[in-house]
Amino acid sequence: MKSKRKLSSKQIVIKTATVGLLLNMLAFPAASAMAEAVNKPVTTEAGTKAPVKTPAKTEVAKIPTVDSLGLKLKSAVLIEPTTGEILLSLNADEPLPPASMTKMMTEYLVSDAVKNGKISWDQKVVIQENASKQIGSRIFLAEHDEHTVKELYIAMAVGSANDATVALAELVAGSEQEFVTMMNETAKKMGMKTAHFINSTGLDRADMPKKFRPEAEGETVMSAMDAALLAKFIVTDHPDFTEFTTIQSYKFRERDSKPMVNYNWMLEANKNIPNFKAYAYPGLDGLKTGHTSSAGNCFTGTAVRDGMRLISVVMGANSEAHRFTETKKVLDFGFNNFEIKQVVAPKAVIEGTETVPVLKGKNKEVSVVTDAGVTFMVPKGTVSPQIKTTVVTNDPATLVAPIAGASKVGKVTYSYKIEGMSLTQEKTVNLITAEEAEKAGWFKLLLRAIGSFFGDLFKGIKNLF
Repeated sequence: MKSKRKLSSKQIVIKTATVGLLLNMLAFPAASAMAEAVNKPVTTEAGTKAPVKTPAKTEVAKIPTVDSLGLKLKSAVLIEPTTGEILLSLNADEPLPPASMTKMMTEYLVSDAVKNGKISWDQKVVIQENASKQIGSRIFLAEHDEHTVKELYIAMAVGSANDATVALAELVAGSEQEFVTMMNETAKKMGMKTAHFINSTGLDRADMPKKFRPEAEGETVMSAMDAALLAKFIVTDHPDFTEFTTIQSYKFRERDSKPMVNYNWMLEANKNIPNFKAYAYPGLDGLKTGHTSSAGNCFTGTAVRDGMRLISVVMGANSEAHRFTETKKVLDFGFNNFEIKQVVAPKAVIEGTETVPVLKGKNKEVSVVTDAGVTFMVPKGTVSPQIKTTVVTNDPATLVAPIAGASKVGKVTYSYKIEGMSLTQEKTVNLITAEEAEKAGWFKLLLRAIGSFFGDLFKGIKNLF
C-alpha cells in the first residue's frame, strides 16, 4: 500500500475568514470579481461588424468620373452639408472673384443679428450716402429713404440689390468697412481658407463709390469650396433661409412699375413659368447668383430630394443660362449617384459588446443596445457599407446595481469612408441598458462572496501542485 503524501505547512496556506471579512465582502465586490471588472478593456474595437447580421460583402454602384460630366467652368464643387462629404471637386480650392455670391456672408450675418436680437425684421433703416451711391444691381435707394430690414433683405436675396446690401451692413456694424471686418472674422471661424472680403456686395474695387473704397489693396476672392462651406452654415444655422430665397418676384414699392425678379432661374417653383421652366430643378430652393466681368457667371445652388440636401457651386460660367445648365449637371451627379442611408438601426446590438458587467446585481451583466440609428452618405446601390465600430464603456467600477433601463453605460462611434473620397464620416451614439439591472439581495451577495472566496482559496491550493 502506498503511503499518502503529506503536505508540509509551507506548502499549504490556510486563509481564515471572519464574520467581519464576510460582512466586508457584502459591501465590496469579491477580489476576483473586482479584478475581472477592472481588467476589462474600456475601449474595444469591433472592426467592421458594427450591428449584428451585417452582410460581409459590400456591393457598390460604379460612380462616373467628374471628367465625364464635361464641365466648362473655372471651378465647381458639390457637398452634402450634414456630413461635409465632398462629392465633386473641380479646382475647388482656387480663390476666384465670387461677385454677388459674396452677399451670402452678408445674409448670414444679418440673419444672425436678427436671431440674436440685435436688430428686428420690422426695424426701420435710414439709407445713408454709401448705400445710395451703389451701382450695378440695385433697387435705387435714395439717401434718407426708410425701409424695414425685411424689405431690404428681400431686395438683397431676390434682386441682389447692392444698395440694400450696404444699407443692412451699415445697420449691423455702423459702417460697411466695420461690417467687412466682421465678414473676414466670420470666414476664419467657419474654416474658409481663401475667402477675403473688401465689401459687403462682391463689387470690384473700381465699382465701389470712391469715397468708401477701403485703403488696403486687393479684391474680394473666395474659392468654390469656401462658398459651399458658407452655404452650409446658412442652411444649417438659418434653416428659414428659404422664406426669402424662394420668392420668385417682389414689388419693392407700390409705385414701382414692375417687380424685381429672382435671378435664380432654377427654383422649383419656376416649373410653370414659360421663360424659366426649362431651368427649374426639382427640390431647388436657393441660394445665390453672381456676375461681374471679372467673375463671369457664378451660382451657389442648393436642392433637397428624398430627404437629402446637396449644395453646389459653379464659378466662371460664360453666360447666365450656362451657370444653370452646369449646375444641373453637378446636382444630377450627386442625386443620381449618392444617397443618405440608415446604416445602423436604433436599438442595435454591438457584436462583442452585447452586455456589460454589473456589480451587486441579481445578474452579473446586463444587455446593452444603441440609443439611436446612424445615417451616412453612401454611393447608390451600396448593399452593405463597411462600417468601423469603436465601443467605449464606462468605468466598470461605476456600473453598480440597481441600474435603470435605458441608462447610458458607454458610447459607440461609427465611421465610414467612401472609396475614392477624402472624408471619413463619423457619428457617435450612446450605449444604453436594454433592461433594468436589479440589485441582488443581501443573502445572494453573501453566497456570491463566499463562493468567490473559496473559489480563490482552492485555486490557490491547486496552483501549488
